[in-house]
Amino acid sequence: MRQGAWLSLLLAPALAWALDYRTVAETAILYDAPSQKAKPLYVIAAGTPVEAVVTLDAWVKVRDLKGDLAWIERRQLAERRSLQVRAERAQVREAAQEAARLVFEAEQDVLLELIEAGPAGWLKVRHRDGQQGFVKATQVWGF
Repeated sequence: MRQGAWLSLLLAPALAWALDYRTVAETAILYDAPSQKAKPLYVIAAGTPVEAVVTLDAWVKVRDLKGDLAWIERRQLAERRSLQVRAERAQVREAAQEAARLVFEAEQDVLLELIEAGPAGWLKVRHRDGQQGFVKATQVWGF
């Protein structure tokens, strides 16, 4: 077997485990099964990032920051990406460097828009008030 083919076989399982994050497009009810007749579990706010775990027709089973699993209608999810601060306070810096000037701090559970992935371990984000900068990926959830 050629070396390139062998390498692709080794990487295939890792790629299958890639996480698929989405953003809740509108305030939505999450259910315990893929049906509006199922038991409603809780309401999730618009802009909240979720991990898509299973897709079944018009429904998606999602995981939230706390690890809870529930079903949401696919139409209530957006492709745009948001992040949720998981650290007590996330530092958003002017550049993707620990020594860069602090632009602002975001408290736990604050939602940030993902602009793009930055250099290793950093993400470029925007706060709803328009401020933007770089945050360490370890301080947020949804990427």
